[in-house]
Amino acid sequence: MLKVENIDVYYDKIHAIKDVSFTVKQGEVVTLIGANGAGKTTILKTISKILEPTRGVVLFEGEPLSKLLPHQLVYLGMAHVPEGRRVFAQMTVKENLEMGAYIRKDKSSMKADYDQIFTYFPRLKERMNQPSGTLSGGEQQMLAIGRALMSKPKLLLLDEPSMGLAPLLVKEIFNIVQTIKKQGTTILLVEQNANQALQVADRAYVLETGKIIKSGNAIELLEDDSVKKAYLGG
Repeated sequence: MLKVENIDVYYDKIHAIKDVSFTVKQGEVVTLIGANGAGKTTILKTISKILEPTRGVVLFEGEPLSKLLPHQLVYLGMAHVPEGRRVFAQMTVKENLEMGAYIRKDKSSMKADYDQIFTYFPRLKERMNQPSGTLSGGEQQMLAIGRALMSKPKLLLLDEPSMGLAPLLVKEIFNIVQTIKKQGTTILLVEQNANQALQVADRAYVLETGKIIKSGNAIELLEDDSVKKAYLGG
């Protein structure tokens, strides 16, 4: 579904991403793990066209994205849940979810999707008419994921969904990631919490200073001594 081929990305003169290549197949959860500053978020921003690579190409369902603008990716079936949630603070929970569905023509089937989001995140239903800026960090993360799902994406890009959340909420968010996968959505997950990420993922790529240094089956990487030592506290 997604193919990243030999991309280089610069911030001014800083070579942030160096010759990175990886794939995400339909129905998979693939995770990029690595320390803060390794380049994980930069890769997601490059995939979603917020940044442009100086070399290499990103293909979605076999088509290069080079000539598209960021908002056009939503029409193709890609949704990006950014680091830091980025909810529309003055708008209600319901209005944020409506913003996620702005491209949709099938208005009649949207009620079922609202119900699905509220099944995933019952607290959002309780706060449906509340301004999003008054939600807790965990609730805002739920809303950001729900808003992205309202576009009915084929591929969901999730950037640090557990950041700043209490352990119980982290567990809840990752349970939802597994549920979303079971519903058929493909997920590319960027996450500092390597232990949780590897437990929900099918495959993983380990990123260090802008390069992929290791990749493989997520369960195997959970048991890998070098990964344990560097990222799992083992």
